[in-house]
Formats: sequence, C-alpha cells, structure tokens
Amino acid sequence: MALDDPEVAALATLVREAGGAPIGAYREPLGGRALLLASLPLAAVQPTPFQRDLSPTHARRLSQAIESTAAFLDPLIVVRGEDGRLWTPNGRHRLAAAKVLGLKQITALISPDEALAYRILALNTEKAHNLKDRSLEVIRMARNLARRRGREHEAAFAAHFESPELLTLGILYERAPRFAGGAYSPMLKKLERFADRPLQTSLRQREDHAARLLAIDTQVKRIIATLQQRGFKSPYLRNYVVARINPVRFHKVKKGSGAPPMPLAQALTRMAAAARNFNPGSVSNADLAWVAVGAGSAD
Repeated sequence: MALDDPEVAALATLVREAGGAPIGAYREPLGGRALLLASLPLAAVQPTPFQRDLSPTHARRLSQAIESTAAFLDPLIVVRGEDGRLWTPNGRHRLAAAKVLGLKQITALISPDEALAYRILALNTEKAHNLKDRSLEVIRMARNLARRRGREHEAAFAAHFESPELLTLGILYERAPRFAGGAYSPMLKKLERFADRPLQTSLRQREDHAARLLAIDTQVKRIIATLQQRGFKSPYLRNYVVARINPVRFHKVKKGSGAPPMPLAQALTRMAAAARNFNPGSVSNADLAWVAVGAGSAD
C-alpha cells in the first residue's frame, strides 16, 4: 500500500507536520483497515483524555523492564483524534516509560479511524487494575462522547462501556475517590441497564443516582461506626451492612436477562429507608462469619 494512497495520504501529511516520518502503509489482515507505520516525536502523541490515570510506579517498572531488554519493540497504537491531534488509546504507560528512558521518537501504528480509540479502550477496561480504574475510564469516555454525540442513545455505546454500572460507579469515584465501589457493585450490576435515551440525558440521571448512593453510604458509615463501638472489628462490616440494606440481595440474575427486578430509583429509596431503620443490635458475629465465607468463595 503506497503512502500516497487516499486512505493514508492525509495521515502521512499529518505525521510530517508533527515532525515525524512515515515508514510504510498496509492493510491489517483481519478487517482490512488501512494503517500507517510511522516514527513520531514523543511530544506529538498524547493519551486519550478518558484513560485511567497514569501510575508512576507502573511507568517506572515498565521503563526498567524495557531498559533491561535494550529494545523498545512494541509500537503504540495511534489514532487521529479531535482537531487533528494524535491520540494513543492504549499506550499511556509506554509513552511515559519512553520519556523516562529519554527517547525522543517512538514507533506507532496510526489509524485514520477515530472511533477505534473507543473500541480499543473498551478492551483495555477489561484489563485495568481494579474496579475504580475501569469505572473512571468508562465515565471519562462517556463524557467525551456526550459532548460530541450526546443525542445518540446510551445503549448505542454498550460495546464501548463494557457494563452499565461502571458509568454510575465512575461518577461516584469522581466525587469520592475512596468510595467503596466493590460493596455496591453487585447490587448495581443487578439493577443497571444501558438506557434507551440520549447519552446526555442518561448521564444526568446517573448523576442523581450517584448523589443518592453517596448519601446512603454516609448512613452506612454511621452504622459501621456504631458496630465498631459495640466491638465488631471484622473487615467485612461494610459488605455486611450494604448486603443487609440491599433490596435485591436475594434476586438471582440469569445471564442475558432483560428487565431488572426493580428500577434503580426505587431500589435506592428502599435502601435509604433500610439504612435509616438499621438495628445494630441485630448483628451477630455469626452473621459476619457468613459474610467472610462468602467473600472467600468469591475470590
């Protein structure tokens, strides 16, 4: 495939304008998409704005591993993003490692398809370190899409977002970075579905749900403090309390099931009431032992 082919010619020009050098072009063998192989200045490539936060520790370890091999063999995937910028949807840590190593140029496979950034990130969320990272990636992606394609229905982006509860959890982590999402995730997974309404509208409703969950979590913290004062020291106190006030804890969701057991708004109303009426005197060490067994089985 020649560099002056219409599918990659504009990319080749963009690379040269950025101070880089096109090396060659070809069609990838699975989908036949045109790709440009190029050498780019590090400063010309930026991570997509909706990726998980950089881990300095991971970047440092990666730079050490690369240095030990004396070879930087893995090219970045780069797409032409908004306003002609060059984005890497999956190379934030390799980009940081290259800077640590003092590299000035980096090899990249560049695609003219901007949407590829979202599809690649959908794969990356499955490999992210933890629930917080995954959730923050998804909500950042959703906010970016809402600015540009907010009238499209949220359900249209299901392949990008991986799972609907990550959107709400992402908002929660934005507001409260130390939020205990793992305790609430099982309930949200049973109740959340991708909405058949505009993404902008859906995100506003999720903001409301997140605010209500934070208020419930404040009550949960109060209950935990009371239980600790009564001598309970189990690390599973939060999981136990959240399970006790969860209105759908006994509902089993079949794979591929349709409607949730109840709307999330209704579940949050019941949950808030259960938190207000929680009786710390009803808690026993035997109850907490069962929670510990369940957590061990989940591992």
